[in-house]
Order: sequence, then structure tokens, then C-alpha cells
Amino acid sequence: MAGQFTRRDTLKTALVAGAGYWTGVAGAVRAETPNEKLNVAVIGIGGQGRSNLNGLSSQNIVALCDLDEVRAGDAFQKFPKATRFQDYREMFDKMSNQIDAVAVSTPDHTHFHPAMTALQLSKHLYCEKPMAHSVWEIRQMTDLAAKQGVATQLGVQRHTLKNMHRVVELIQAGAIGKVSEVHCWVEGKRGMPAMPAAEPVPDHVNWDLWIGPAQPREFSSTICPYGWRFWWDYGTGEMGNWGCHILDIPYWALGLKTPQYVEASGPPVDELRTPQSMAVKYVFEASDEQPAVDLHWYHAENGPDILRELKLSNKGNNTLFIGSEGMLLCGFGQRKLLPEEKFANYTTPGESIPDSPGFHREFINACKGGEKATCDFSYSGPLSETVILGNVAYRAGSGFKWNSADLAVIANAAAEKLIKPTFRKGWEFTL
Repeated sequence: MAGQFTRRDTLKTALVAGAGYWTGVAGAVRAETPNEKLNVAVIGIGGQGRSNLNGLSSQNIVALCDLDEVRAGDAFQKFPKATRFQDYREMFDKMSNQIDAVAVSTPDHTHFHPAMTALQLSKHLYCEKPMAHSVWEIRQMTDLAAKQGVATQLGVQRHTLKNMHRVVELIQAGAIGKVSEVHCWVEGKRGMPAMPAAEPVPDHVNWDLWIGPAQPREFSSTICPYGWRFWWDYGTGEMGNWGCHILDIPYWALGLKTPQYVEASGPPVDELRTPQSMAVKYVFEASDEQPAVDLHWYHAENGPDILRELKLSNKGNNTLFIGSEGMLLCGFGQRKLLPEEKFANYTTPGESIPDSPGFHREFINACKGGEKATCDFSYSGPLSETVILGNVAYRAGSGFKWNSADLAVIANAAAEKLIKPTFRKGWEFTL
């Protein structure tokens, strides 16, 4: 299964699987009626993958793929009719014409290859955040999904929370006037794990396949199955872990697209490991509806300093909007307009954002011809790119202007090198 990944190889896979199957457009996917079940393949079924598998279990689970037989064991048992695989490439070779939709829940560095293969085969795609490991990968996935016309959904599950809907409605109704500044944060100090000692590879883990497109290294149980998140070769740190969830709030409320400038600060950069704290500033240019916005992100043990300056609580909160007429402090489950005395008699706007039928149900409905999912790649692709650009600025050691249309860093060679990955030999991907 090794060798360069090309569009020609994917075409060959599809033709072998079923003569005449490939058309290069969404019509290649079986026509679905609302009551007909999708045939779903799930790649990565431990950890968050288990949650996604359960969320899609109302459909026909026809294939399960995981390279750790022990971690995936009870999921295999729960769906005994599903064909089991270790390697997603073998799955597509053997079952392409039996699959309508694919869910990818692997570590960040192995999102891109299975996701792009699914998209090239015109499969509907659910992918875990932050979509991929690099800005370039995210853009390729976003563009190809749009070209193929397939249903997509990124795992930003908190997008369906009613409190988030009410926050968006308040901001868009102008409750605090025009917003020019937003502060978002995640607390804690996860990152910079200890350097691991090499261990024998467990018999139940396909370590070479786990490494995938990254550079080889010796196995460590502190990296696999979870600690990978805090290693640059495999994860994206707390920025990638929480950024898509928390920055979703201002992104949605303010209709943000792509920043024109990014800068970051934090402890000295470690070439291998993600930091225990970090601050990022994104500058978004003004639009017809919205003034220019400075969006701040903090990974800080006790939240950002602005909370203490304004004597605001960090308990249950992760976002502070600052507008021309007041402030809005919120988290996933709570919100407060400030100053409280000013808004004591404020009449909230009517509820305009409908309740979600469920995050996975949104995806299922979209696959069957319904409305596109709320975190379709047309929305969540730019969000994910913005999140990863924060890591780029931190690792580059200085800020940069960003030309989103051309995926180009302006006058920052260190940042430019981090936009597109170099895949190890045998995992190259030619579009």
C-alpha cells in the first residue's frame, strides 16, 4: 500500500471497486432518500472516534478502521457486521463502492490523507477538528469538498449549544454596539511533555501506519494513544485542541473570514513540543457590516490578564466581546451583558437561530440532500486555517501579514516554511 498518493491512484481504486463508479462529482455517491440509511465507514474508533461512531450509529456502519486492535476492540464487537481494517487505503481499495460517507477521527497529522482520498472518491466527509495539521492541508480539503459538492462537517460539536445561539443573536442584534475587540482563552498549562524513553511497539499497534506522513521515531506510550497532541509532528497543542471550539463563538457572531495579520508570543519555542502557554493576536479588516476586529487568543493557566484588569470572573467563561456600547462575557453554557446595571432592563432579541437536530444528525441529513451542516467546510475551513495560523506565528517567532487568497505569508520566511508540510517518503500526495 506504500507509494505516492495521486489523483490517478484514487481513480484506479474507484474503478477497480466498481466499473463506471467514478465521475468526479457528488453524483458518484448513491442517491439517498431521507428514510434510507447511509453506508458509513469510520476511520479511527478510539477516543473521540468512539463518540463519532456512536453519533453515526443510526446508519449502516459498514467498515471500521483502526490500527490499534486493543483500543478499538469493543467498538469492533459492537458492530460485528462491519468489515474491519487497519489501513484505510485497503478499506477504500476493497469497499469504495459500498461506502457513502466517511468519518475521520485520527490524530491531527493523519487527517489529511484519508480525508482527501474520501473526497477524491466523492464520499461525504465528517472530520474531527482542527480539520488537518497544516494550513495548506486544510485549504486543499476545503476546496476539494466544494468542488465535489459533497456534504461535510467538522467536529465543532459545541456549535449546537443553545447558549451559543443566544450569544450570536445578541452580538448580531447589536446589543453591545459595534464589536472591535474579542478575547478568547483556554485555561491550564498542558504542553511541553517530558522527553520519552523508547519502548517496544505493542503487538496490537501498527506503529509505522500511526506515524503515517510524519518523520519516523521510536514508539512511546506517552505519545500514542493520546500524548501526540503536544508534539508538533503529530498535534497542534491546545491551540488546535480548543481553538476551533472557542474561536467558533466570535467567528460565527461576527461573520469573520480570514485574518490579514497574525502575531503570537509565549515561552521560548521548542522544536518538538507545544508550549504550556501562548498568546495570539489576529487582525481582521473591516467589512460593510463589521469594523476591523482584533481577536485575541490565550492559552493561560488562569485566563488572560484582561479579566483581572476589568475585575471579571473566569469561572465558566472563555470569551469576552468588547463593543462600542458594552461588553458580553460568555462561555459555552453562560452569558452576561456588561455593565450589569446598564443592561438590567434589556430586552433580548427574539430567537432566530433554530435548535440543531444534533451535530451528527446535521451531517446525516446533509448527506441525504438536506440543508448543509452548520460546520460545513465552507465555514469551518477558514476557521481551522485561522487556528493553525496562530501556531505558525508562534513557531516562526514573529508576526506576519497573510494573503489568504494565495496562501502566502508576506515577508516572513520562517512562517512561510510552516504553511505546507513535507510528507515522508511514500506518503507524498499529488493533487
